[in-house]
Amino acid sequence: MTEPIAFPTTSADWLTFAGTRSDDRLAHADELVAVLKDGAQRTTLETLAIWNDIRLDVHRVLAEAEVLSEVHPDREVREAAEARVAAGEAKSAELMADAELAAIFAATDPEGLDAGAARVRDHLLRDFRRGGADRAEATREKARELAARDSDLSLAFSRNIREGRREIRVAPEGLAGMPEDFVAQHPVGDDGLVVLSTDATDVMPVSNYASDRATRIALTAARADLAWPENDAVLPELLDVRQQRADLLGYGNWSDYETEDRMAGSSARVASFLDEVDEASAAASAREYDLLLARLREEEPDAEAVTAADQLYLLTRMHAERFAVDSQEVRSYLAFDRVLGGLLATTARLFGIVYVPVDVPTWHEDVRSYDVLRDGARIGRIHLDLHPREGKFNHAACFGLAPGLRGRVLPEAGLVCNFPTGLMEHRQVQTFFHEFGHLVHEILGGDQEWVAFSGVATEWDFVEAPSQMLEEWVWDAEVLQAFALNDAGEPIPGGLVERMREADAFGRALLVRTQLGHARVSYHLHVDRPADLAAATDHWYEVSTPVTRLPGTHHYAGFGHLTGYGSCYYTYQWSLVIARDLLTGFTGLLDPGSAARYRREILEPGGSRDAADLVESFLGRPFTVDAYREYLSGR
Repeated sequence: MTEPIAFPTTSADWLTFAGTRSDDRLAHADELVAVLKDGAQRTTLETLAIWNDIRLDVHRVLAEAEVLSEVHPDREVREAAEARVAAGEAKSAELMADAELAAIFAATDPEGLDAGAARVRDHLLRDFRRGGADRAEATREKARELAARDSDLSLAFSRNIREGRREIRVAPEGLAGMPEDFVAQHPVGDDGLVVLSTDATDVMPVSNYASDRATRIALTAARADLAWPENDAVLPELLDVRQQRADLLGYGNWSDYETEDRMAGSSARVASFLDEVDEASAAASAREYDLLLARLREEEPDAEAVTAADQLYLLTRMHAERFAVDSQEVRSYLAFDRVLGGLLATTARLFGIVYVPVDVPTWHEDVRSYDVLRDGARIGRIHLDLHPREGKFNHAACFGLAPGLRGRVLPEAGLVCNFPTGLMEHRQVQTFFHEFGHLVHEILGGDQEWVAFSGVATEWDFVEAPSQMLEEWVWDAEVLQAFALNDAGEPIPGGLVERMREADAFGRALLVRTQLGHARVSYHLHVDRPADLAAATDHWYEVSTPVTRLPGTHHYAGFGHLTGYGSCYYTYQWSLVIARDLLTGFTGLLDPGSAARYRREILEPGGSRDAADLVESFLGRPFTVDAYREYLSGR
């Protein structure tokens, strides 16, 4: 097994790491392509093995460069990494549009291949067709140009969001209702005002606790306008380029192209699925909305609607009033360091692994690194970059760094989040477990012979299911009581956790409607390609959720998932259907037999089998929507 990535320690070395290292790998990929085209007689397996090495080179360029472009504190390194993301994407598009390569693989004989090699060959032939390799030279060249432009625009879109941090200033009384530790961390400035930023460490507490509605509205509006107007020039061209690619390659729209290799299979299935989510959540969300509006009018008698700036605040207040769940009391049990220790202990117990801290250079001093061991042997390495800073990716995500390749490459991944260093909201703990679900999937699914199947390389509308499922553990009293302790060392009361579960069911349907709005915006901006992005975005939220967006804001400009997820934000609800069903396969959340079977049947195969087959192997049957419907009903 090769050693983990050796990160540099100096700025000059970082530039070499982000640049020359990637350039050398892409050059090596070109050398291997020339080998494939040299006319020598090879077996199908030998031909596929060379392709595996090509894919490894390109994959490692993209993986390392993507994370560095999002997290490195040095702008020059971030820009060098962005350039290599673009180069890696261009190389990938070039390979998949290569008619000579496609012909070489089409001529290979599948006879005698094992299941893994046969799957690689089948997927590769499909991907050559999707890349335009079967088209005329002019079409292939145009496909390469459009793919490169897509990459450039996506990078610009993400960069504008990452660097779009904003601040507002409010009077001290605007912090009414905020926790004492939050107020202490936000002193009054020389101008007599308090600065609040669009960082998640400010937005979430203000959204939950600020009783001053003007403060909530001002910060919500600032957050909604991240990367506006900068992305007004980027997004229309990105949508147009994607439609041109779909037209060029013979697809009805970009969603048809994106979903061809996913569980949904077509744009029409996405549309019908979103209608199913609509139907399943409509009645419950309408009841919840009426209750929220009535509660808002107790404080704002003239309020005409519940806005995006009100929803979480009202849910927090109503959870306290209806279910005796004081979110600030819950926070008192959730100190970051204890949560981190509890997450590591919980997942170690579940998956039969051990995390060993390692003191190694990384891109920032805040990063914590761990070797992952199983039966005493190192099976991967993880890096946790968990607190906000200027110029850093400002959401939460798992980034692969190295794809696991049996006997050759150690799987390695990083978790990039923006959590406070002190007390956490329970929702932040839920996000932490969610993203960690991706991380363990990357590592446990990283013992593969083929790069194409390593880690989370399943169908993209399944990839959220394991992470969404792991969220359930933060609602379990036994799990929480192992690490959720207050300053006196007392564990969170079991009765409080039970009330938290009951409270969580209230407002759930409305939150699903918000997700439905995101999914419809993602889908319809790509399929309809409206001239007025703001009007179209407002429309799809309006028909999806009764909670209104703030007028005059531009959510689409800061909707980061429009790059990586494209038209397919539906993935989150599709995966949630599966996640809720997967939970029925556990006889108890901490049952070792269930966890071992889940690790074996769902996580360890990576993308080596179809997701539907993985689920059926674990459940003993195909997945159904029954558990999801129960979840929406609050049962």
